[in-house]
Amino acid sequence: MTNINHITLEVPDTTAAKAFYAAAFDVDKQIELRQASDEPSDGFRGYTLSLVVGQPSTVDSLFASALEAGATEIKPVAKSFWGYGGSLRAPDGTIWKIASSSKKETGPATRQIDDVVLLLGVEDVKATKQFYADQGLKVGKSFGSKYVEFETTNVKLALYGRKALAKDVGVPVEGSGSHRIAISSDAGPFTDLDGFAWE
Repeated sequence: MTNINHITLEVPDTTAAKAFYAAAFDVDKQIELRQASDEPSDGFRGYTLSLVVGQPSTVDSLFASALEAGATEIKPVAKSFWGYGGSLRAPDGTIWKIASSSKKETGPATRQIDDVVLLLGVEDVKATKQFYADQGLKVGKSFGSKYVEFETTNVKLALYGRKALAKDVGVPVEGSGSHRIAISSDAGPFTDLDGFAWE
């Protein structure tokens, strides 16, 4: 099983970003920060980070603390056929989705995060799935050309069509330039078909 050591977010101000993430949600084991390069980055960066939690009250708690720390709401938290959740944009531009597959409370309110998921929005899910398989990543779940999940530890990795991912979190699909993200793992270094860099 491939271990994703951490995701590195390239941010305009590392001090401000550290303060935001400390106040919003505790993801120190999964997220590192570094100064962004001068390379331009515009619009949708082609990925989202998701916090998967056990129940609606945990979604509400993490969502509220992120907004209080300076995030901008994109999609308000709401029930849907798949569960309960919403999406927001961190001050550094990263899009986060906070969600639970449960629509009911299962116990006392907590702030426990069950999984951090990196969801890459790719042009061709089947081709990218094959690319990652060729790099030694094992497929965990696959739904044809729609969605693929790999067997990874620390951070879960999944693929989704770029348009579908943008629609899911509620942002326009257009975007260009740097993804402002790097993936540190025991599988790299390489750059995938959509320009996501592994270190």
